[in-house]
Amino acid sequence: MSHARTRVPLVQPGTRPELADIEQRIMAERGRVSLLYQVLLNSGPIASGWERMLTAVRNQTSVPADLRELMILRVAVLNRAAFEFDAHVPHALQAGVSQLKIDAVREAALSFPFEPLERLVLELTDAMTREVQVPEALMDRLQQHFDARAVVEVVATVAAYNMVSRLLVALNVAH
Repeated sequence: MSHARTRVPLVQPGTRPELADIEQRIMAERGRVSLLYQVLLNSGPIASGWERMLTAVRNQTSVPADLRELMILRVAVLNRAAFEFDAHVPHALQAGVSQLKIDAVREAALSFPFEPLERLVLELTDAMTREVQVPEALMDRLQQHFDARAVVEVVATVAAYNMVSRLLVALNVAH
């Protein structure tokens, strides 16, 4: 990613009265209006829908936080979204992901030091992010470990963070 300026203006919280409600929701859920949301606030409807969807993915699913954060970090690596990776390292550490695993998620081969279930969700992440199609055998293995709700939630996590990273990269959102 180039280190050029963000490709759209940042919307400073409090500067557009029509955005007050969505800014309040973002603050309530996240404690701040991050750089990502200052970009998204260029479109009130997108910022609002984004906040609701990502809140559901991050905070309202049955996916264990450590697995969720490993998937998010892997998507960021595959999509070269350094901003997203850096933003989620603290969340991963808080969720109990070791620094060893955080470093290893950057590697092409995902064997050591991951547990079998971690490798499984990372394999899904790679398939969805790189190939889009998920092989039947991989889906069968997922369904042996997760019920229908959790399968949808794991897949939605990978899909949602592909959306996040692709927006960040396209709009040059960096530190």
